[in-house]
Amino acid sequence: MTIRPPLLPTLATMYGISTSISGWMVSAYAIGYASFALISGPISDGRDRKQVMLWGFLAFAISTFLCGFATSFQMMLLFRFLAGVSASFVTPQVWASIPVIVEKHAIVKVMGYATAGLSVSQLVGIPIGSYLAVVSWRTPFFIISIAAIILLILNMIALPKLELGQNNKTSFFRTYANVLHNSKALQYLFAYLIFQTGSFTVITFISTWFTNSFGLTLTGVGTAMIAIGAGNLVGSLFGSTLVKRIGLEKAFLFELIALIILYLILPFVNTFWIAEVLLTLAFLFNGFIFPIFMTTLQSTTTNARSTISSLSNAAMYFGETLAGITGGILFKQFHSYLGISLFAALLILIALFVYAKSGLFKSAESDTVKN
Repeated sequence: MTIRPPLLPTLATMYGISTSISGWMVSAYAIGYASFALISGPISDGRDRKQVMLWGFLAFAISTFLCGFATSFQMMLLFRFLAGVSASFVTPQVWASIPVIVEKHAIVKVMGYATAGLSVSQLVGIPIGSYLAVVSWRTPFFIISIAAIILLILNMIALPKLELGQNNKTSFFRTYANVLHNSKALQYLFAYLIFQTGSFTVITFISTWFTNSFGLTLTGVGTAMIAIGAGNLVGSLFGSTLVKRIGLEKAFLFELIALIILYLILPFVNTFWIAEVLLTLAFLFNGFIFPIFMTTLQSTTTNARSTISSLSNAAMYFGETLAGITGGILFKQFHSYLGISLFAALLILIALFVYAKSGLFKSAESDTVKN
């Protein structure tokens, strides 16, 4: 999935589609993930999460490999949809397992380490995907599918069984009934959806902005994304330090406000290097904030952690779906990054108010990290 933004201009040209609908190549994966995440969570709760992950890896490898044979826009949408479905059975198991196997005081830190892994994939995957695409647009898909098979084998050998909650197994509908009656979980999920819609609108069209406004080549975009990905990685690794110093609630509020300010400034920048610096700072704060998102979401339940993880991922990918569609329209209407950046700032402000209304910023830190 991380190769999609740099490849958007290339694939849009190859398929003969406009920028306004190119975002659907992002949204297809997101729709598949978000839709089936609603099912994968309750299925995983009370079962061996290792087996769920392994089957998900296999399906992801196959569907991604098929993307390399997508000779039409419609075929690409189908295979990306299937890849998203497969991934929905993998990543939620990670977030669901951390609060159970890690000590309370280390949850935010370990969430940060897991987020750092995602950041590394962005830091390495996006530029490598761009460089490989210079050879052939098919190559990144083939490499990713091979990497998925390698991960499948490594997890099969090294990962222990993760039958967390086997003694508290609950039916599919009962699990959802419990979540739907959890008002705090619903508020957090809604705020997370709003935030991710704004955030993905920004990242999805970075390559289009850099290409159209600053004349960067595909390789140049990949190189530019290294610094942006590095910012996200550093934030993920050291965000827990900020939480430890000033508290989770203050850190969360400060980071949301910082992102709003950065996105309000960004569209008025006319120099590439200034834009690069501001985006790097923005994704530094994104790295800070993501572990807090996952920690607060996991704190809302004890018996439906996979379901909450799946719903949070569904919210993220529904947000990405909206971002791919809305961002394309905004970029076309404003002929610049103005509409996208202001849209993101507005949505993050709305998310901040939702969290404030839920009482998060008034809660004790120990309450937000409890099991």
